[in-house]
Amino acid sequence: MVEQGMNKDDDSFRDIISTVDEDGRRKWVFPKKPKGKLTNYRTYLSYFLLAILFLNPWIKIDGEPMLMFNILTRKFVLFGQVFWPQDFYLFALIMITLVVFIVLFTTIYGRIFCGWICPQTIFMEHVFRKIEYLIDGDYKHQIQLNNQPWNLEKITKRGAKYSLYYLISLLISHTFLAYIIGADELIRIQKSPVQEHLVGFISIIIFSWVFFFVFAWFREQVCLIVCPYGRLQGVMLDRNSLVVAYDYIRGEGRAKYKKNEDRKKENKGDCIDCNQCVDVCPTGIDIRHGTQLECINCTACMDACDFMMEKTNQPKGLIRIDSENAIAENKPNKFSTRSKAYTAVLLLLVVLIVYLFTLRGSMEATILRTPGTLFQEQENGMISNLYNVKAVNKSNKDLKLTFEVMNFEGTIKMVGSDTLYLPKGESSQQAFFVHISKDKLFTRSTKIKIGIFSDGVLLHENKTTFSGPEE
Repeated sequence: MVEQGMNKDDDSFRDIISTVDEDGRRKWVFPKKPKGKLTNYRTYLSYFLLAILFLNPWIKIDGEPMLMFNILTRKFVLFGQVFWPQDFYLFALIMITLVVFIVLFTTIYGRIFCGWICPQTIFMEHVFRKIEYLIDGDYKHQIQLNNQPWNLEKITKRGAKYSLYYLISLLISHTFLAYIIGADELIRIQKSPVQEHLVGFISIIIFSWVFFFVFAWFREQVCLIVCPYGRLQGVMLDRNSLVVAYDYIRGEGRAKYKKNEDRKKENKGDCIDCNQCVDVCPTGIDIRHGTQLECINCTACMDACDFMMEKTNQPKGLIRIDSENAIAENKPNKFSTRSKAYTAVLLLLVVLIVYLFTLRGSMEATILRTPGTLFQEQENGMISNLYNVKAVNKSNKDLKLTFEVMNFEGTIKMVGSDTLYLPKGESSQQAFFVHISKDKLFTRSTKIKIGIFSDGVLLHENKTTFSGPEE
């Protein structure tokens, strides 16, 4: 997309990254502490999401955590529903659906996820950055502290800040481990001697230092270099996508504000060139150049600009959430037919995900006549067939299964135990005989339906054939 800025023909800013200087060295970003309505909303949402993140491993549904992704045991839990290896196709379908959802959502609504929901942004801007503001002060104090020699003040502040950073990083690493092995297992490991879980202990230390490195030094570079979602935004966004955008039609030509002046008579735009939008940007860009790779749609520049517009008695919204086409045509953004269609698809995808969850029962079973066996005729006029059942327990509790013939007058006799015991997440198999009276059989092969019950509740039905003698 071709964006507009102060000089419409100057796109040289696209040749460099905002956090790299001409010599290719890292330019440290010291963003001004943002204030405003949208910043407050983001803060409330961030704390809500952080509460969910840290509480989820401890919340259980029917004995299972809300979310768990145990790669080691190949056990995945989504909202209390356990997905075992045999459910992987369903889990994969849900993940693919979510990817499509994200692509369509970004195409219409831009990078709202990056600025408002992404864990990297939430931790950076609403945890670590707030600690930095608390200890080091606002951006001017941070620059001053960064440039001053290592004296007692600098050592004390750096020591306090980085100590808090590492403690929080350690907490994050423990939380992520709880999502992998479960909260109960995490507590058990914490209470056990280190030598019994040396690999886990080393892993925690490594990941805590990784998180510390990301939030203490790497910071916004994660969004620019590592995150594939940020890199793909140029493909997913178009001129009708909603983004945080500068209204260059209204703002140019920009000039410093003078009290009691009539800017329209002097052919001045509404932008007073105060650079507040640049000062608050956590990735160091100038939004007035247009949508850029580094922009995460955090809306900090919107709050800063609205504050200055209010101070200079000008309409708010010089920087706002809008589409490029709406700004270029100087018209209000409309919810186009394309946007409505994509939104409808998004709703259908949500319905599909819910439906995929409902497809999954608590167990599945396959019943087949034992290969190489014939029917047996009993002395009491009963005909018997031997079957094998292979069952998988996909629920989060142990099952004791019983079997009944559903559509025929017949009885079932298990080989061995009268019930098939099935621990949660495991599979088992057993043989059983089906007995049907000879006078009920009118063909050589009869379709029968076998129901599988647990505590009187029908869990699964399986159709098979019953072999008998010819008339």
